Amino acid sequence: MAVTAETPAPEPQTARAVVMIRPAAFGRNDVTRPSNRFQSADPDPDAARTAEAAAAEFDALAAELTQHGVEVHAFPGRATASLPDEVFPNNWISTHGDGTVVLYPLMAWNRRPERRRDVLDELQQRGGGFRIERVIDLTHLEQDNRFLEGTGSVVLDRPNHVGFACLSPRSHPDALREFARRLHYGIVTFEASDRDGHAIYHTNVMLSLGERFAVVCLAAIREVQERYRVLSRLERSNREVIEISLEQLHAFAGNLIELKGAAGGVIALSARAAASLTDAQREALGRHGALAAVPIDTIETFGGGSVRCMLAEVFLPKKAR
Repeated sequence: MAVTAETPAPEPQTARAVVMIRPAAFGRNDVTRPSNRFQSADPDPDAARTAEAAAAEFDALAAELTQHGVEVHAFPGRATASLPDEVFPNNWISTHGDGTVVLYPLMAWNRRPERRRDVLDELQQRGGGFRIERVIDLTHLEQDNRFLEGTGSVVLDRPNHVGFACLSPRSHPDALREFARRLHYGIVTFEASDRDGHAIYHTNVMLSLGERFAVVCLAAIREVQERYRVLSRLERSNREVIEISLEQLHAFAGNLIELKGAAGGVIALSARAAASLTDAQREALGRHGALAAVPIDTIETFGGGSVRCMLAEVFLPKKAR
């Protein structure tokens, strides 16, 4: 599916600020496990220790980003066992340079309460205040089982207003069309599967776009014409394509994100992802920014997501002083 639309003014690819939700009751989510093969299938032997470890990993990532000059807006999670995935806000919210906020339809019923209007209210007050001009609420699509889980489902080339999405139970074509229509985006869709042949649940575990680079697992796109179409579109965006393997995909090497720090680009990723990179890949990424790698093994193992999933970028304009 390729959707074209009138393209508004471009916005930057990388953000200076992020929203993070400190987990208060992190744990394995058995509701999401059937569609997320990156989650461990093994039972959690010590839920309390897992939750404590996840909070410590969150703190380490927030501190690392802050040290690099990224503006971190951390919010406390809520201590309820029904919100084990609250640490992954990028699935329910995205923000845009024209003051738009998008709220997304989530597949798992026990993730839907993660959407928090108080986060939007607080962002308008913090640091001089961000400006919100409109809220596009796509959550009504949940009623018809048409899901789209934020920048997990659709990886955005923001300057060119193009989104990339691998279709899965969490990324429905109708929801993508609605997103494209409301935000004036073109959409490139494809099918992708992991090393065991299972559909990849979120596009952002296999594709990441920085300002001048694209990390992608082309081997996950089994159909040759679709693979060529995705690669051609990435190359046309004048990005350096850094290809990763299926094994590296499973180490979350595709789930990284470039942000703007005090001294330039910051490429945030997990220690597991960084360790999976070859010297050549590490050198290629290093041309685009400083690597900020933090161990988040607990969150990756039981949550099935990595660093990029933990960060919802803030592109909203600041209020006029």
